[in-house]
Amino acid sequence: MPRIDGGRLIADLKRMAEFGRYKTGVHRPMLSEPDIASRQWLAERMQDAGLEPTIDGVGNVVGRRPGAGPRLLVGSHTDTQPRGGWLDGVMGVMYGVELARAFRDDPRLAGVGIDVASWADEEGNFLSFLGSRSFVGELDEAEIAGARGRDDGASLPAALARCGLAGRPRLTIEPGRHVGYLEAHIEQGGVLESEGLRIGVVTSIVGIRAYRVAFTGKQNHAGTTPMPIRRDAGVALVRFCNRIYERFAELTGPRTVWTVGKITLDPGAPSIIPGRAEMVLQFRDADTAVLDRFEAAVHALAAEMNAAGPCPVELERTSDTAPTMMDDRFQAALAETAERHLPGGWMRMPSGAGHDAQIIAHRLPAGMMFIPSIGGVSHHYSEDTAEADIVLGCQVFADAAERILLAG
Repeated sequence: MPRIDGGRLIADLKRMAEFGRYKTGVHRPMLSEPDIASRQWLAERMQDAGLEPTIDGVGNVVGRRPGAGPRLLVGSHTDTQPRGGWLDGVMGVMYGVELARAFRDDPRLAGVGIDVASWADEEGNFLSFLGSRSFVGELDEAEIAGARGRDDGASLPAALARCGLAGRPRLTIEPGRHVGYLEAHIEQGGVLESEGLRIGVVTSIVGIRAYRVAFTGKQNHAGTTPMPIRRDAGVALVRFCNRIYERFAELTGPRTVWTVGKITLDPGAPSIIPGRAEMVLQFRDADTAVLDRFEAAVHALAAEMNAAGPCPVELERTSDTAPTMMDDRFQAALAETAERHLPGGWMRMPSGAGHDAQIIAHRLPAGMMFIPSIGGVSHHYSEDTAEADIVLGCQVFADAAERILLAG
């Protein structure tokens, strides 16, 4: 079997964490200086692992094992959330590099190999799943041209040009090269830790729908406008938000979640009644029927508020990602390998977060594996996982990859 080097893997992860270090975590948004430097370093590590690396026209870093024979594509992302964790995404990429080394060094595996990818902008600084969508042919030039950075508003083409990537071709999937795609990730939740388990075999990835909800009132003086005649857009937003939480609680599935993660008031001054208010509503579930129920509830509540007044509400669906099932054969390979290493120490589970695997699954059989997150924390600089779990997970992952490749 391919033998991974745990010390080398941990050293690579810690070195990658120096690009954009923030406290105990990392701040490495897509196309920032630390992000570009990390991609260049990653390409060097891929080359050291016997791969032929390319950084393409949207920032994907793809390392290809030279020669003929079936290949398994392994990857994740290396960009991070603002002031995020050191493992979210990047662990899956470095697992891929370590697998490439282990497969290269095992004479029994000379006829098969690992290709590795770090997909651009999974975290959506410009466009969520930018790199994986480009790779599977689901991203056109018009969408690239219209994308803007969430922090500074810079256009994606301008950012690519600034980083020296303008004019480079975009890599696309090569028909017949890969038997499938495999991605490893920290859980980003607390289920494995609470159950005392060390491996999660992902069954599905949730669908995510998001809405921008806007309320129009009348901006006026906060001290001289009587309460009965006010049209306060901020109050309308708060009432709508409260009703959403009450209604969704009646419709929820076992693992449905919903979040209002952003609220803005215009003009946002203490002595001014807001004339406009906006919130971003997101809800997630692995069952399309549940998502449809939630969506219908949002529209029904908006209609009720419009009928009652005094502040009209407008809805705009800003994203809609469908739930994605992981490949049965890949689930079986991960489950059998986990049971061999950890009898009874693993579980099957859905992913409550989106991942590039759900995009690559449009073109290739795909599977995912989780390892525990300490305290269930992610998207925060305190995110962490025990080194022993990182190393064990990589070996389980490598053995499952071998099983998949040798099975054809």
